[in-house]
Amino acid sequence: MSCVQAFIGSKNLRRALLACACAAGAVGAQAQSAMPQWKGEGAVRYVCGGIGSDESNAMRAAMKEHPLALLFARSDGAYLADVDVDIKGADGAPSLALRASGPVCLVDIPDGRYTVSARTTGGEAKSQAVTVGGGAKTASFRF
Repeated sequence: MSCVQAFIGSKNLRRALLACACAAGAVGAQAQSAMPQWKGEGAVRYVCGGIGSDESNAMRAAMKEHPLALLFARSDGAYLADVDVDIKGADGAPSLALRASGPVCLVDIPDGRYTVSARTTGGEAKSQAVTVGGGAKTASFRF
């Protein structure tokens, strides 16, 4: 291989790598744009969604980046939305109350022990104890 061929080859390789990097950035930006708007501020904030394939994929991809993820489904596995959620600290003090507008909620909340209570519009209720900290946690609720 001549020096010219090596130069051309490395130039094409650089272009290919740059194109891949740009494509990866575009996919990441697209996933971010598919996310619904965050609510709350500071140490306690949340986002709920997952309706539609783009939003669902974006929400599920982001689950590992947040301390707590909540998933809501019917007993047959179909996703569920419009779930009232109360998160209380170990001392019973309210930490967050929200209505899940989609089957997936990502919750940024300080490390600690919490009780997550979820109630459907039909009145079915479930609770789970979760410990946040040391990695992403997921609490799944099936009604």
